[in-house]
Amino acid sequence: MAERWGMTTALLATLPCTMADPTDRLRLTQWLSPAFPIGAFAYSQGLEYAISAGDVRTATDLTHWITAILRHGSGRADAILLAHARRPTADLDALSDLAHALATSSERAQEMNEQGRAFATTISALTGMPHPARPYAVAVGAATATLDVSTAEVLGLWLQGLATQLTSVATRFVPLGQTEAQQALATLAPEITRLAAVYATLPLAALSSTTPGADLAAMRHETMPVRIFRT
Repeated sequence: MAERWGMTTALLATLPCTMADPTDRLRLTQWLSPAFPIGAFAYSQGLEYAISAGDVRTATDLTHWITAILRHGSGRADAILLAHARRPTADLDALSDLAHALATSSERAQEMNEQGRAFATTISALTGMPHPARPYAVAVGAATATLDVSTAEVLGLWLQGLATQLTSVATRFVPLGQTEAQQALATLAPEITRLAAVYATLPLAALSSTTPGADLAAMRHETMPVRIFRT
């Protein structure tokens, strides 16, 4: 956990300097922390199947897999949806519909809905304001819209959280050593920073997902006779 928090601190230091409210920045870090109770540790987005099939065997394989997810897959789509959900005029129902339409498997839909529901429940309790259950990315965007923190910074921590989640899967199931896994995660920081800045400004027309290998792995995961993770 200490290594994860060190990575979060390092990532924050690389993001564009803003006049973000220091307390809001701490709230953001808490909400997107691996310790926040949304059950992220239970999901692999099909990576469990890819490891079982021998497609991901090394730390290098893992960084290639995660990079593809961040650039072209669920990381890209969710980041764009999150960025738009932070806007004052956001149509959250329409964004939720888009999130569901982009789900490539029933397990992927289950993951975004269950994490979004858990996030909304906890945020409602913390803020005293009602937050309806929505797909996770949309729920986070709506909640962080009240924080005086830039969208690029929010997306940086969001993408870092996704990369950390997948790295944790590989740490347990490849398996990778803790240090080797953290080294793999560390190599992704510059790309996460770059992508966060890009996704913060993209229109909804830029939504896309072109990771057929990951999508097929997520579909095939649903029929694995023995599995550790829920997706």
